[in-house]
Amino acid sequence: MKTKDILFIMIIVAILSLVGNLIGYKNGIIESLPGMLILVGICVAGVLLSKIIPIKIPSVAYIVLIGCLLTFPDFPFASSISAYVKKVNFLSLTTPILAYSGISIGKDLDSFAKIGWKLVLLSCFVFIGTYLSSAIIAQIILKAIGQI
Repeated sequence: MKTKDILFIMIIVAILSLVGNLIGYKNGIIESLPGMLILVGICVAGVLLSKIIPIKIPSVAYIVLIGCLLTFPDFPFASSISAYVKKVNFLSLTTPILAYSGISIGKDLDSFAKIGWKLVLLSCFVFIGTYLSSAIIAQIILKAIGQI
């Protein structure tokens, strides 16, 4: 996928997320805009790094790394960045991303149908395994710190 197409998709997701943030969580577009611009900037930087650096690492790894570095407590502007990004609700971001994923799968429905029931079964096992693993880890950590 071309970089300009990725940037275009990011802008559409950002706009839809701002509207969802306004409607669902009553955070105004103007007050959420700085946080959204920071998030889009982090994503753009991650995508560009994945294209520039010769080692083939997915752009999401760079995006997570940049986000972690920018919000690390010793980073000079970490508290400001966190305050701005906090105004953008996580669930308002997921709706347009999931819609885009659904459209992408729908575009390749023929190849998706060839995989058939095996993919559904595998997906169920992955979802159940992920849920149970997360629950077990949360249980262990919460008991260890005395919360339960």
